[in-house]
Amino acid sequence: MEIIAHRGASGDFPENTLLAIEQALLQGADAIEIDVYAVEDELIVIHDPKLERTTNGSGTIYQHALSYLLQLDAGQGQRIPTLWQVLQLTHGKCWLNIELKGKNTAEPLLALLTKAEQQLGLDPAQLLVSSFNHHLLLQLQQACPALKLGALTASLQLNYARYVADLKFYSIHCDVNFIDQSLVDDAHALGLKAYVYTVDELEDIHAMQQLGVDGIFTNYPARSRVIASEHLTTMSSL
Repeated sequence: MEIIAHRGASGDFPENTLLAIEQALLQGADAIEIDVYAVEDELIVIHDPKLERTTNGSGTIYQHALSYLLQLDAGQGQRIPTLWQVLQLTHGKCWLNIELKGKNTAEPLLALLTKAEQQLGLDPAQLLVSSFNHHLLLQLQQACPALKLGALTASLQLNYARYVADLKFYSIHCDVNFIDQSLVDDAHALGLKAYVYTVDELEDIHAMQQLGVDGIFTNYPARSRVIASEHLTTMSSL
């Protein structure tokens, strides 16, 4: 089961900042998950469109110039990073899950990926792009078939993972409160990865291991890996 750092090591450091991502890498996360919006055709890494919760700014990201957003304090003196900065930081160190949060993010992402391929040697297969907006994912699929795509859901669909397989996506990303063995088994039978968010508690980590999910998004990557490893050791000794 892979350990995916949710917004970086966000349980201990300011979420979606370069510091949180650096710390997640130091903690041995298999992957990093971040959230992006587009402002002035630049992809910025932040979870909320409103600024108050994670920065010292006010209002929404769409009410301000990009230059203003990039000088805000996102916690511990960190700035809101751009996706380009994150790609530079993580390239060759782990795979990256980019969640498209805002509208009009597909085209800037495609342009940035072209730049990353040319300047960093980035292979699109090293990325996983996810969203609750499946229309955006279809737009990306048509433009870049090599890109791995993950459909986010906060519900347990009547047809389980079939709708994701029909879209020819790579993975289904499920809420920890809406997942069961039937969904995991169906996803795997259809050739899909099953990832679960947000999993921090010991009982939930053990439950996800028992379900056989492929990975968990966690705010505490180091701690979650220890819990998962100890559970595996215990189970193997029985």
